Amino acid sequence: MGLGAVPGRQAAFREGLEQAVLYAKALGCPRIHLMAGRVPRGADRAAVRSEMETVFLENLKHAAGVLARENLVGLLEPINTRITDPQYFLDSPQQAAAILQKVGRPNLQLQMDIFHWQIMDGNLTGNIREFLPIVGHVQVAQVPGRGDPGSPGELNFSYLFQLLEDEGYNGFVGCEYQPQGDTVEGLSWLRSYWDRRGRSQAGQ
Repeated sequence: MGLGAVPGRQAAFREGLEQAVLYAKALGCPRIHLMAGRVPRGADRAAVRSEMETVFLENLKHAAGVLARENLVGLLEPINTRITDPQYFLDSPQQAAAILQKVGRPNLQLQMDIFHWQIMDGNLTGNIREFLPIVGHVQVAQVPGRGDPGSPGELNFSYLFQLLEDEGYNGFVGCEYQPQGDTVEGLSWLRSYWDRRGRSQAGQ
């Protein structure tokens, strides 16, 4: 789950970053997820928060410089601590936005994973509107089962996709979910979505 905020692992974080840059360049991928890592087991989250944030800020400033030389963007993704990983350090868009503000580098942005945001905080309409200006990538999955957007769950993706459009988001939407069946079957929700909107799939 990364090393970005883990005390004593700065050298390993930087080595991993260099490797990630090589992969990103080889794949033509303009973004790299800079994972924060876990609160050490047995440690009190509140007690180590300040030290871990200091380490994270140091590593992020270094990463921003490395990525800028390669014309790459670094992304911070809050991951929920209720279901996915109780030990993960970075667990809310508010925390991530505050860290990005402290680092103050334009090539570091927020990764919005709607699955994690809903589990931790809900208030998706308000949070999307508030944080979208610093979002560099969006990911989706249904809640709580982490299925595709067409599967049963809490989220109305037609509404959320329209909200993203209305708020001016024109980047990619990544599908980070467990598909029902194979990949093509798992994308049937997208065909239905375009049909409901009266759009052709070609070129969209």
